[in-house]
Amino acid sequence: MNELVSVIVPVYNAGRVLKETISSVLKQSYRPLELLLVNDASTDDSYDAAAPFLASADDAARIRWIENTGKHGACHARNLGTENASGRYICFLDADDLWDPEKLEKQTAFMERTHAAFSFTGYEFADENGKGLKKFVRVPDTLIYEEALKNTTIFTSTVMFDMTLLNKQEIRMPQIESEDTATWWRILKSGVTAYGLDESLTLYRRSRGTLSSDKRTAVRRIWRLYREAEGLSVLKSAYCFVFWAVRAVLRRL
Repeated sequence: MNELVSVIVPVYNAGRVLKETISSVLKQSYRPLELLLVNDASTDDSYDAAAPFLASADDAARIRWIENTGKHGACHARNLGTENASGRYICFLDADDLWDPEKLEKQTAFMERTHAAFSFTGYEFADENGKGLKKFVRVPDTLIYEEALKNTTIFTSTVMFDMTLLNKQEIRMPQIESEDTATWWRILKSGVTAYGLDESLTLYRRSRGTLSSDKRTAVRRIWRLYREAEGLSVLKSAYCFVFWAVRAVLRRL
């Protein structure tokens, strides 16, 4: 019997891409699912983009528009979505990313087969128009905490949790930079193993104009995670950073 999947999408000024993202969820071969759109004080036409789906008799039963109280960022929006989620499985999807139509069907079957509490999949980089660039990120069969410190291949829009094996507090994201990676590490540090489905089922949309600044920001954030969030020594942080940097470059070749 299919179990409900809750899909949580933080929305902030995503009007240009939101229709495509919603459609990629509603076109999933898997049933049943609920889509939680958490609006983080958007100032553009994000609601107008979602309105036709909310007005549709067929879609409205599966979609909820949730208003955040002010602008607090994607972390807070994901946490609010988690609090309101009803599904056995919880997934996150960024408002500009897209899913393969069989993503949920394949991933839920994979989790049942492996008895995983936490899974993630491969993905493909896409341009700002959502066109795949044929640059695929492959993922390992499993990741444990020590391995994940050196390999941040888990991408938020590919993650799925089984809430019969985890609780909502365990997947709640902290209010820090790179809160998603910090959350994966915390879960893995508790002894959970993340299982990787090495199949590209998500398009990761990237804007050309932000790539250089993203690299600089990523370096600063990963170092702060090592030193502040994880409390690693300078030597251990440097050791993990070398592996992280090599893999980060290879993912983009």
